[in-house]
Amino acid sequence: MFYHLLYPLAAEFPGFNVFRYITFRTGAATLTALFIAFLVGPILIRFLARLRVGQPIREIGPDHQAKEGTPTMGGLLILLSLLVSVLLWSNLDNPFVWTVIGVTVAYGILGFIDDYAKVRHSSSAGISGRTKLFWQTTIAFLVAVAIYNDPNFDAILAVPFFKNFTPHLGWFYIPVATFIIVATSNAVNLTDGLDGLAIGPVMIAAGTFLLLSYAAGHTGIADYLAIKSVPGAGQLAIFCGALIGGGLGFLWFNASPAQLFMGDVGSLALGGALGTIAVLIRQEFLLAVVGGVFVMETLSVIVQVASFKLTGKRVFLMAPIHHHFEKLGWPEQKIVVRFWIISIILGLLALSSLKLR
Repeated sequence: MFYHLLYPLAAEFPGFNVFRYITFRTGAATLTALFIAFLVGPILIRFLARLRVGQPIREIGPDHQAKEGTPTMGGLLILLSLLVSVLLWSNLDNPFVWTVIGVTVAYGILGFIDDYAKVRHSSSAGISGRTKLFWQTTIAFLVAVAIYNDPNFDAILAVPFFKNFTPHLGWFYIPVATFIIVATSNAVNLTDGLDGLAIGPVMIAAGTFLLLSYAAGHTGIADYLAIKSVPGAGQLAIFCGALIGGGLGFLWFNASPAQLFMGDVGSLALGGALGTIAVLIRQEFLLAVVGGVFVMETLSVIVQVASFKLTGKRVFLMAPIHHHFEKLGWPEQKIVVRFWIISIILGLLALSSLKLR
């Protein structure tokens, strides 16, 4: 909005030329989202507490009963600050912006319905897994088809560390993109099990993709790094910046002991947004590197279920793997901080891979 309202005034008032620059608007979007989260957070917590929108705690697993009743649906705080900031600072003529907003809102609505079902029935079950997966897949499939049918799109897959290996997938890219978006959404959802655990890696991934989006949208930088140039992708840096700002504001209230839980309304939406950004800027494999913590959490569940069904034995004391470490006696804060450290290392590795080819 500010871009459309104020940048045209640069012809008469040169100072407004600053609104032309993505770097300026990215920083402004980050601070705006942070300010909104700080402002709205206490109000939202009191509102959810009055409605008794408390988080149901599973009876099995680590003892988290002290957290029973802590307000959930805190992802609303992130989405509100994120979306308002993006609408204020982005170039709204850019289709990439609306694509990511659409996925974020759609997955957020699905997560809200799931959270509401949990609260209403005082159960951690929510809506059925099949129903959730059906709608996740449907939304992601429609987005993948739209991206594939863009006249400027080519279905070439970039592989980290291999400069000349760029397989062309053709129409098969549609199920691949669908899988990436759905898998990332669910992976973030699985990671959201401890105070601050999910939002840390989400912000680190957003920071990494902020740089990647800016590079992909800048022809000179893209050519220098030998990555796919995607005209218009630079606007996604503003979305990533707003996500970092909203995430930091949420973490202020989610840090242990949490005053507010993210809920599926946040985890499904943020995971879907990251997956969509990775597809749009053609860095699908790097998402698996940057989001290595999410991959690890998901694989731990798959391995646990497969092992139990095939052998009747469990590989981990409990899955996802952060609960395994809890069972080993690790303090919650130590698990969270160590997972953040791993995410930072993986983010640096992903950025380093741009020249290690």
